[in-house]
Amino acid sequence: MPETKATVVFVHGLYMTGLELSLLRLRVGQAGFKTHQFNYHTVLEPVRANAQRLAEYIAGLKAESVHLVGHSLGGLVILRMFELGAEIPRGRVVLLGSPVKGSRTARNLVAKNLGWILGQSGADGLAEEYDPQWHGQRELGVIAGTGGFGLNPLRPDLPEPHDGLVSMEETHLDGATGYAEVKTTHTGLLFNPEVSERVVLFLQSGGFQHT
Repeated sequence: MPETKATVVFVHGLYMTGLELSLLRLRVGQAGFKTHQFNYHTVLEPVRANAQRLAEYIAGLKAESVHLVGHSLGGLVILRMFELGAEIPRGRVVLLGSPVKGSRTARNLVAKNLGWILGQSGADGLAEEYDPQWHGQRELGVIAGTGGFGLNPLRPDLPEPHDGLVSMEETHLDGATGYAEVKTTHTGLLFNPEVSERVVLFLQSGGFQHT
């Protein structure tokens, strides 16, 4: 029997395991959602291969509705899944600090002959110069961190504002339903209570503003 409770699938970022999302999952779960964690090999497999695996994972849940929350690279995996034409249950999408246009930080690594650090997620996603379009398949919200500070040799030319790794402009997705900025760092997006509140609000209403 399909699940009747609204389901949220979380997709973690590069080098992460999903444990980092535990607090955010807890807060979303306390709002009445059933949460699941999709785990994948961020370095060993290309983004598009992981996108296909995500579609298969969602199909296995047999849920009537499925929302998606992706952090950083996880957001690219979600977007590629839709580009592949995956048919999944109705729901909403929230991206947290995802460099949908590609990551300047990642391209700096490639330029320094350190692209191997990114593994298969480099050329197939993070280091690409991309200009994706969202065509309204479902309501999609973007949350960008603006609390980055200091100098980092990995991103010497990262424009302000940014979250320390991803600039706000890199998170902009044409066609997105809503956009929000929170003064926190890239990793802080996973723990910041304001981010949690905004995620829950968007999943419930399809927007970041209270009505």
